[in-house]
Amino acid sequence: MDPASSEPPVDPSESRSFQRWLHKAAQVSGIGLTTDERDRDRVEVQHRRCEQWKTELLNYSPSVVFMLKHLKLSGCPVPSSNIVCAPCDLTRSGGFHPAGAIILCQGHFGDKKHMEDTLTHELVHMYDHCKFNVDWKNLRHHACSEIRANSLSGDCRYMRELGRGFVSFSKQHQACVRRRAILSVRANPMCPNEAAAERAVNEVWESCFGDTRPFDEIY
Repeated sequence: MDPASSEPPVDPSESRSFQRWLHKAAQVSGIGLTTDERDRDRVEVQHRRCEQWKTELLNYSPSVVFMLKHLKLSGCPVPSSNIVCAPCDLTRSGGFHPAGAIILCQGHFGDKKHMEDTLTHELVHMYDHCKFNVDWKNLRHHACSEIRANSLSGDCRYMRELGRGFVSFSKQHQACVRRRAILSVRANPMCPNEAAAERAVNEVWESCFGDTRPFDEIY
């Protein structure tokens, strides 16, 4: 008798490949996972998707590639490692740090187009910081960059506003840019109240809304 044939069969529950398959099935179905495991798996899935979309946008998005080119021409090249996918609270989709980093809030994007608009928005902030030496504690400086970023990034296109519940048939773009700029300036720690945010936006509106650099016109 073949000695191997006399060995007892392997219990499938003790097989490593079976355990891997079982975990994969649990990830897909959610069955058998603890709440912490579900949350961890969800974050991992969001991170992988964010990284994949980021890579695609850095290589193929017209607006992102254009902004990266002009940042490099301005002496501020942006390596992909400076654009980070990370979990955030759901009140924001991205952020810019003056040290030269951008965060993409990996759980906030419904589709790649949303991420594209967010990344372009933050790259406009980075361009302004590089080109114009923005003082982010100065509300007028901050307001100007927010006006430009919201106007030039695609954040205020009609369908995006419709999805937010804002519908206007007259100067919709301007209304969106103004509203979102005021909200962002209001969140500045140096801003005492909404009236100050609105005043800062109004004071720089004409010059900053008309400034489309480095684009020739509103993208």
